[in-house]
This record gives sequence, structure tokens and C-alpha cells, in this order.
Amino acid sequence: MQIISDSHIDEFKHFLNSHEFFFVIGHKEPDGDAIFSCLGMAEILQKLGLQYQLLSAGPFKRSDIKDKAPLFTNCPTFLSEPERNKTGLIMLDCSEMARLGDIDGDLRNLDTFIIDHHKTSTASKNCIIDPTSPATACLVQQLYEKVIGPLSTEAAKNLFFGLCTDTGYFRFLNEDSEEVFLQAARLVASGANPRKTYDKMTGGKAFSTRKLLGLLLTRAEQYYNNKLVVTYETMEDTKKYGQEGRDSDALYTALLSTEGVEAVLFMRQDTEFSCTAGLRSRDNVDVSAIAAKFGGGGHKNAAGLSIEGKLETVMPMICKEFAKVL
Repeated sequence: MQIISDSHIDEFKHFLNSHEFFFVIGHKEPDGDAIFSCLGMAEILQKLGLQYQLLSAGPFKRSDIKDKAPLFTNCPTFLSEPERNKTGLIMLDCSEMARLGDIDGDLRNLDTFIIDHHKTSTASKNCIIDPTSPATACLVQQLYEKVIGPLSTEAAKNLFFGLCTDTGYFRFLNEDSEEVFLQAARLVASGANPRKTYDKMTGGKAFSTRKLLGLLLTRAEQYYNNKLVVTYETMEDTKKYGQEGRDSDALYTALLSTEGVEAVLFMRQDTEFSCTAGLRSRDNVDVSAIAAKFGGGGHKNAAGLSIEGKLETVMPMICKEFAKVL
């Protein structure tokens, strides 16, 4: 992970000083990094006496973030044209407007600052993008410490949770992660509780999610000399087991821990005409490159996409891309 340069810090400060009101938003179907990065950014603005509104298209499906849903809205406050000219949009954990989802208001043409760590981000100005950072929360922590100073207990708890979410509670980090652990140590010193964070991340799952997990494991099939595992969820499955508190992380962990498996593809039929897919891999397989071919993106070892079509036609198309690298 890189240290944010002084020039980028100055660019961020200039952005804050150039506006009187801010919309703070992460990607649709948010995870812990998106939500808690937004909360960390909100505290930066609050400490500076700046007005803001937290936005999210939701839905807050994950059990570890659903208690934060009341803090967010998908309806931006109405602004007159002169007010819009003084308003800044801060996008966290994504860099494409399309990934923000359905917001009941117009965010286009607002002066925008992007803070993201995804490999597929393409922004080139008014942005802090570091694909080597394991979480957007790490970038927000650096901004907080350099713009505000020592972390409050609340900020430390929020940013520690965001960090733990995207690192699989540090399982995805390698030997080049010294700076990440130094930052994590400062979060703990400021009040973050590792044990309580882990309990919140992994606990509180509905029994129905355990039943769904068993179904998806039973349905899983191996391809390409058993290097790829593919499973799927139908609309009937979603209707039966619900969307709340789903635990795809446990699914990926179970399948990737199988001998010889290098990648996992999990697909879900969301509507009659659209699907989403989660792609995970070990080590060398770059699933973000595969996701990007279908309009998605993410990290080398964790990516996702949304696509028009039905499971029976879309799934073979994505598998063919895996075949090229496996």
C-alpha cells in the first residue's frame, strides 16, 4: 500500500474548500468497506464543520451493515442550481457513476472527487486511487489523520471494520502489508476492538442463509481439470431463502479451500432478464480482467459484474473466459 502524497492531500483539501455542501456515496449493494468508508468520510466533513448527506442505493442485504441503513438515503436533498454549483460529490469504493445504482435524484455534472482502491478504476483527476491498498477504508484513514489528526474512537471502529471486511479479516494480505498493519495498530490504539469486529462480521446470520449455503455447495460443479468451481442461485432460491444476510464469503472460502481449485464463479438470476456474478480466485488468476470483459470490475482476486441475460446462456460465456486462463 502506498502512502498518499502531499500533492493528493492538498488536492483533497482544495476540493473541500471549494464547496459548501457534499453528497457522500459508495457503490450499490454496499459491503462493509463502502459503508464504513462513507462513515469515516462523514466524520472528516463533520470535524471540519461542513454540511453533507450520506447516500446509498442499497439494498443493505448484509447482516453486518444493515444497522447502518437508517444513516443513508437514496433521495438526495433538493438543491437549486446555485446550490448545486457549490456542491461536491465524494464517491468512495467505486469510480463509475453506473455503480452507484438507482438514486432518486440527479448527481450528474456535480464536481466529483473519487477515493477508490479497485484495479479497474479509470479516473485520472480529482481522485485518490490506489489499487495496492487492500481497502478504501485505509485511504480514508490516511486522509483523516492528515486532515483532522488523531482518530476518534468512532472513526477508528468504523475504519477498522471497513479494513477487515475487504481483507477477509487480514486473510488476503501478503508480506508487503507492513503499512496496513501499522495503520490497523493505530486504529486499535484509538479504540477499535478486533474481537468485537470479528464477531459482528461473522455472526448474526439467519438460519435460512445456512440452508442456502448448503444448497449452493451441493449444486457446485468443477471444470477445467477441477480448477474452476461454478455454482448458481435461481430466482426461486432467492424467493425461498430471502436476500437478507446472505453469506457469499463463506461460500467462496469453502470452495477456494478445495484442493486444486484456483477460481470460483457464483452466479445469481436477479430478475427474469438480468444476472449478477461474483468471481474469486487464488493467487495468479486475475478475475478483475474477466469481469471487465462483461462490464464489471474489482480486484485481481475478487471481482463482480451485472449482465443482461439468463443463467443458462450467460454462465457458459463467462466460463469460456476462465478457460482461456485456466
